Amino acid sequence: MPAELEAALAARGAVLALFEALTLPAHFGDPAREWRAAREGAAVIAATYRQLIAATGGDRIDFLQGMLSNDVKALVDGQGVYAAVLDQTGKVATDLRVYAEPQRLLLDVVAWRAALLRERLEKYLVADDVELEPLVDEIPLVQLEGPLAAAVAREALGLDALPVEPLAHARASFQGAAVRVVRASEVWRQGVLLCGPPARLGGLLDACCEAGGTLAGMQALDALRIEAGVAWPGRDMDDSTLIMETGREAAVSFNKGCYLGQEVVERIAARGHVNRRLSGLQLDADALPAPRTPVLADGREVGYVTSATHSPLLGRGIALAYIHRRHWAPGERLRVGDADATVVALPFDRAPIEEDSEA
Repeated sequence: MPAELEAALAARGAVLALFEALTLPAHFGDPAREWRAAREGAAVIAATYRQLIAATGGDRIDFLQGMLSNDVKALVDGQGVYAAVLDQTGKVATDLRVYAEPQRLLLDVVAWRAALLRERLEKYLVADDVELEPLVDEIPLVQLEGPLAAAVAREALGLDALPVEPLAHARASFQGAAVRVVRASEVWRQGVLLCGPPARLGGLLDACCEAGGTLAGMQALDALRIEAGVAWPGRDMDDSTLIMETGREAAVSFNKGCYLGQEVVERIAARGHVNRRLSGLQLDADALPAPRTPVLADGREVGYVTSATHSPLLGRGIALAYIHRRHWAPGERLRVGDADATVVALPFDRAPIEEDSEA
């Protein structure tokens, strides 16, 4: 993270720490309060853990249509779609969001997979008129999460309405600078992403807090997304996992035609199941298992942990894990490290959260 962004966050009380080799706000003094804000109000999270890559050139749409798992050719200006980059065996390099503009497509990816995303795409560029460049004058700045996220965004930006459909985006102005407003959530609930010039980070954080939001860090966000059963690339999905194992089927179009990894995806869809899938574990012990800790049934390995956290929602440790289909039924008792655990259907929180009804 550039020094000026770190300074802006530190000046507002951020406790900075490494997260996936990135320096990010771990918390702002009270992780439990920050978690509650996302559940009951609006959490204001620095979105510098994401990166935008611009795809330009006359062949950008056709090229990405053949590389991504979802339909980008159908997008018009202001629309977006969730997608993934797979390899030829259907394994996941990363997921991403795609935002359509008249002269370019913007690829929105977690920052720790941005270099890999470019590498995988550029590997297949031969004579295509396509350029892929990270944006430096527009970056993800603020992620708002919670039932009041839209209301806070409207107040902070002085807007009457926001985009309504998932990943729809529109332009607004803040302190004389252009800002992109995206209907996006890290936990697949109510969220708004604000992108703009790096120099506007501090001002946007302040404006969102003045509008009723609460500053929150990655510790709260990680707990929220694990409770929501949301897999993150590099943590819960990678080159060892099939897209159909991750629970991210929303990234796949079954009608668009050929793309990298399609044959494997279609074969699995025809078979009707995968042999393992991302599942939830409710832990009996206080200690959290490390990633790749084996999950055992009667002493035999039937899966492994990918992420774990102390859940404020349940008041105990929980984990995401890939578990074989013979053992993924909710209620199954398994062993994780030296402790017992119970399989839980994802998401851990299955009760609906009332959403801001106004766009």
